Amino acid sequence: MCRSALARERFRSESRSRASALLQVHLLGEGHSMETGFPMRMLACALLAAMPAFAQDAPATQPWMDVTKSPDERAALLVAAMTQDEKFALIRSRFAIGEKKPAEALVAAGYVAPIPRLGIPSQGLVDAGLGVTNPGGAREGDHATAMPSGPMTASTWSREIAFKGGETMGREAWRQGFNVLLAGSVNLQRDPRNGRNFEYAGEDPLLAGTLVGESIRGVQSQHVLSTMKHYALNDMETARNFHSAEIGDRAMHESDLLAFRIAIDIGQPGSVMCSYNRINGTYGCEHEELLNNVLKRDWRYPGYVMSDWGGVHSASKAANAGLDQQSAGEVFDKAVYFDVPLRMAVGAGTVPQARLDDMVHRILRSFIAVGAFEHAPQRQPVDDALDAIGFDVAQRTAEAGAVLLRNENATLPLAKTVRRVAVIGGHADKGVIAGGGSSMVGWTSRGTSAVDGIQPTTWPGPVMIQPSSPLMALRDALPETRIDYADGRDRVAAARLAREADVAIVFATQWAAESVDLPDMRLPDGQDTLIAAVAAANPRNVVVLQTNGPIEMPWIDRVPAVLQAWYPGIRGGEAIAQLLTGAVNPSGHLPVSWPVDVSQLPRPSIPGLGFNPAQKPDDTIDYDIEGANVGYRWFAAKGLTPRYAFGHGLSYTTFAMSDLAVRSEGERIVASFRVRNTGERAGATVPQLYVHLPEGHATPLRLVGWQRVELQPGESRDVEVELAPRLFADYDPDDRSWRIAAGDYRVVLGRSAHDAGTQVSLTLQARRLD
Repeated sequence: MCRSALARERFRSESRSRASALLQVHLLGEGHSMETGFPMRMLACALLAAMPAFAQDAPATQPWMDVTKSPDERAALLVAAMTQDEKFALIRSRFAIGEKKPAEALVAAGYVAPIPRLGIPSQGLVDAGLGVTNPGGAREGDHATAMPSGPMTASTWSREIAFKGGETMGREAWRQGFNVLLAGSVNLQRDPRNGRNFEYAGEDPLLAGTLVGESIRGVQSQHVLSTMKHYALNDMETARNFHSAEIGDRAMHESDLLAFRIAIDIGQPGSVMCSYNRINGTYGCEHEELLNNVLKRDWRYPGYVMSDWGGVHSASKAANAGLDQQSAGEVFDKAVYFDVPLRMAVGAGTVPQARLDDMVHRILRSFIAVGAFEHAPQRQPVDDALDAIGFDVAQRTAEAGAVLLRNENATLPLAKTVRRVAVIGGHADKGVIAGGGSSMVGWTSRGTSAVDGIQPTTWPGPVMIQPSSPLMALRDALPETRIDYADGRDRVAAARLAREADVAIVFATQWAAESVDLPDMRLPDGQDTLIAAVAAANPRNVVVLQTNGPIEMPWIDRVPAVLQAWYPGIRGGEAIAQLLTGAVNPSGHLPVSWPVDVSQLPRPSIPGLGFNPAQKPDDTIDYDIEGANVGYRWFAAKGLTPRYAFGHGLSYTTFAMSDLAVRSEGERIVASFRVRNTGERAGATVPQLYVHLPEGHATPLRLVGWQRVELQPGESRDVEVELAPRLFADYDPDDRSWRIAAGDYRVVLGRSAHDAGTQVSLTLQARRLD
């Protein structure tokens, strides 16, 4: 009971003495008072009993603690009460790993000290968007839920699942003592070789922006501030610290920037992280057009901009362009620009005092807005029940996000009567693979990696095999079936095992990581040859892919069933077993187009990809090749047919969609239709709505809405979806607005971007959206 009171009332401290006592609670946890030996839990309860009096007195002595005032009002009062040194203390974080870590900080990505005089809490910043990280296990006892990859969450097309994932990460960050989660990754997938695609949410701005926005909203529901990143056009990792993303203004707004705007509208992230790269020649953290003009003025974003770690190159230029907080500059940048250099610039008037005050105001109002003043995090003991909830969220996400790409002759699900199954490759006897870099969750309640020594073992590794064995889960699901395993290194032995089985399942993996791109779209380590050998030995075979994204499939004609399992997280093995055996019906739909090979990409060849490339990377990446036509829009504009279309996903049941109608109601555009489960199993489908723009438009079609629908066999449901007006419009760079052109629009209801589906016409009048 006392613990729940602590959670509700934490950090209502208006005096130094009480703040000190609460700090002892924070440091000693379930221990005892250093002076009295009094149980700290009882001491905390005693402090809380006195708290209402402090809370009542707070507005008189510290009016910024008055929760009836708006975040901006409270922040303004605080800024007015601060000294210049206190302001400068808030606009840079310090690296909390290694020899320069502040003594009082938890080991993590960053730390800003509290200002007890004013009741301003500390800032504890922790990576990242797939769970709460614990670098090297340095925070003894801390573990977190390793969530499935970003594309897997995006494949659910579920707002609710995305929110629950964010809520889980936010709760676990708060319980470990952090109030900033470096999450909210919404860069679009322009190329399947981008090493960081596993952190992102696909290629479409509406889908990615919506689901990442919901994840951010989930994080912040736990009084933990979430970032949104990496703003903007950080769509490849090769030479990310200096390459320039070249793209036109209109195309940028109709693709990557639109995803960011949607995520902001939905999630209201407390901070936006500016990117390493340059955009049209200017560094992301010095880009006045993107930071001041677009983000803060046009979009009216009230939060603050923090740099990526190593993304700052100046003091005055960055501050005047809109950067509000430098991240760990003492380690990652050439100088701590937001200390002495910026102090000198403010003193000289190069950076106005009003700009410094605005930087501080934005930081404070963001923490106030998420309730971080009233609900400061406090490290909590391990809670098995909450761990179980996190695991359930991860498994549900993986089950809903795995995509059944192919299922010829009803190869799946595996029959319960199957006598013998061969499981081959992918460390399936140990676990499931995860991506590398700062987002890698290395410690869960199941421990750390199930397999040691996979290269690389240093940054951006180590390679993580989450301890969730598909082999063991399959054996649990099919106790009467003999299930044998071969690691796949000996292809002859693997083929022999496959030949002796009723069904052979090959687990194929592709590791990707931050800071390096994949050299190609092929499976590494001869796995294509392994799959071909198994397929030749047993025509009844299944491939389960755990990859960063789309890969080439030279063996596809000989493999009747393929399940794309992405990086499925800490309960990935259990989820895969449930899907393969039919205990759960696959319902994922691709958030990306799946090219046949690199020849279908806007840039088939990019110099500098991979580790130790033969060619040096270019200084620029030309995104004007496709412009706003990212992914399925590119395929449609060029008349190309992908291996699998954006939105594709099969089920063990069948669905029918009918009765499409679209109407314009003032500023709203609404579609209605009926969905029916025509099969014999319960399942979920994702009806998708696309607009085909008027004849001659440079972009042939855009996703404008969708709805995930779960139905029992024979069940029908009438569905209504409000479509996104901005996706009917074009961005006008001249007056910085979105305009719908008068004309006839064709709205299509289908199962993918390539599905002609049911179509209706809609006539719209010209209008300006903003």
